[in-house]
Amino acid sequence: MSKISVVINTYNASGHLAQVLDSVKDFDEILVCDMESSDTTLDIARAYGCRIVTFPRNDNNICEVARDFAIHQASNPWVLVVDADEVVTPQLREYLYSRVNEPGYETALLIPRLNLFMGRQVNDTPDYQLRFFLHDRTTWPPTIHSRPHVDGPVMKIPSRRRDLWLRHLDNSPMTSRIDKLNRYTDNELPKRAHRHFGAASMMFRPLWFFLRTLIVGGAWRSGRRGIARSYMSAIYQMTLMSKLAERDFNQNEHKNS
Repeated sequence: MSKISVVINTYNASGHLAQVLDSVKDFDEILVCDMESSDTTLDIARAYGCRIVTFPRNDNNICEVARDFAIHQASNPWVLVVDADEVVTPQLREYLYSRVNEPGYETALLIPRLNLFMGRQVNDTPDYQLRFFLHDRTTWPPTIHSRPHVDGPVMKIPSRRRDLWLRHLDNSPMTSRIDKLNRYTDNELPKRAHRHFGAASMMFRPLWFFLRTLIVGGAWRSGRRGIARSYMSAIYQMTLMSKLAERDFNQNEHKNS
C-alpha cells in the first residue's frame, strides 16, 4: 500500500497549527519544516508526534525558499503539502489514498481551496493549489507564490466535489491584507526582475484583474465583499507594476548620473 507524507512549512505558526495537525494525524507521516520559530509552534508539533526538520530563516521572509528542501525530506514517495493554516477533510484524505493505490498512478493533483474573505467563505471559483505529487519528480522554485514544477501529468480534483476542498483558515482583517499586499509585492520583485510593464499595461492590466475576479471568477455573487476582493486583486497588480516602474526609473537615473 502506497504511503503519503504531509509536509508543513512553519514560522511562528501556532495560531491554527493544532487544528491543522489534528486534520492530518491519520496520514503516514507529518513532517514539519520549521524556519526557527520563536513561539510555541515546535511545542505543538512535538505534541502531535511530528517529525521536525529545520531550515535556517536568515533574511528570508517567505516560505517558498524552504519548500524544495522540505518536500525532499519526506520519508514517503507521495507528498501532500499543507500550509499551517489549512485543514484537510477526511474525504480528501480518503480520496488521495484511493488514487495512489490505483495501479500505475503517477499523477500530481491540483486541489481546490476554500478561502475566507471579510469573515465569510468565498464560494465562487475555487483557488486551485498544486499540492500533491511524487517528491522525486518535483522541484519548488524559491520565489513567492511559485508553483512546484512536476515532471509528469497534472490533473484537477473536480470543483464540484466540495468535500475535497482544502479549508483555508486565514481570516485576516482588511488592514492586515493591505499590509500583506505591500510585503508580498516587495517579495515578488525578484521574481519579476526582467519584466517591464509599459503605460498601456499599467492602464489595462489592473482593470483585467478586476473584471476577471468580479465576472469570470464570479465574485459578483458576493455583493460588496466580491467587489472589494476584485479591487484588491487590481490594486495588487497596480502596486507591483508601480514598484517595478520605480525600480526602472532609479536604475536609469543611476546610469545617467
